[in-house]
Amino acid sequence: MAKEKIAVLTSGGDAPGMNAAVRAVVRAGINKGLGVVGVHRGYNGLLNGDVVEMNLRSVSDTINRGGTVLYTARSKEYNTPEGVEKAARYCNSLGVKGVVVIGGDGSFRGARDLTAHGVPCVCIPGTIDNDIACSEYTIGFDTAMNTAMEMVDKIRDTAQSHDRCSVVEVMGRRCGDIALQAGIAVGATSILVPEIEHDLERDVVSRILATQATGKKHFIIVVAEGVGGVEEIARFVQERTGIESRATVLGHVQRGGSPTLRDRVVASMMGHKAVELLISGASNRVVAMRDGRITDIDITEGLSMERVFDKNLYQIAMDISI
Repeated sequence: MAKEKIAVLTSGGDAPGMNAAVRAVVRAGINKGLGVVGVHRGYNGLLNGDVVEMNLRSVSDTINRGGTVLYTARSKEYNTPEGVEKAARYCNSLGVKGVVVIGGDGSFRGARDLTAHGVPCVCIPGTIDNDIACSEYTIGFDTAMNTAMEMVDKIRDTAQSHDRCSVVEVMGRRCGDIALQAGIAVGATSILVPEIEHDLERDVVSRILATQATGKKHFIIVVAEGVGGVEEIARFVQERTGIESRATVLGHVQRGGSPTLRDRVVASMMGHKAVELLISGASNRVVAMRDGRITDIDITEGLSMERVFDKNLYQIAMDISI
């Protein structure tokens, strides 16, 4: 008698810790008597038949690797009714009884569509931005924060040597969590995020001048990608203060690298939970961290939730970075 089979895929932007989640899905699935197939390049793999049978050794020595061994992509074809139907037919032809989807909210919408076509799906939040409203933590966030912190620490060395102001852009198009956490960790004089309206004169220049008056000679400004304009901000600071100012965009270095302990452990817990949910017959669910615990929530409900930015932590950052 053939084993029941599940599939696992990674979709959207890659994030450190995705491999740990894939590993957990494969190992937990096999341990519980399931067959597991890995889908390459996100939903594209379900459209192009790009899948591979996984075994215990398929995921050996992957927990420490960044990126995703299953590769990832965004699929325009899948984002059509015909594409979703084609993917569902392919899952049925393989005998796949459920799919674990690791990615962000766009990937969750794809999973909801696939579920509606009769293929049960469970999602795991994997995105460095920490921008999934239904989960207080997403896989990759801790690694990205630590990478940003390490890079800004290096930038600080040269800023200090030249009495400069460094304006550093970190990732986070709609969400300022990386900027906020990394900004606190590096002692940034000012942190600019999409969630908080800012005035460059008040929130950057005035703070620099106030701290300069107390003897500080070099300055770090951390700016979220969604705010942008770091070159313009650096020019404005230099014009208004006379302090030599340089802009740096950290870019995709924040996506890569070996995942931190937290990302490996949380990813492993979420992967295991996803398999348990599929075995129990659950469908259209997101594995989420809420109040520090791993739980699950309906995908549609999760997508309807609004993120709450931690304004209290932001105020703490402003109070102590002087």
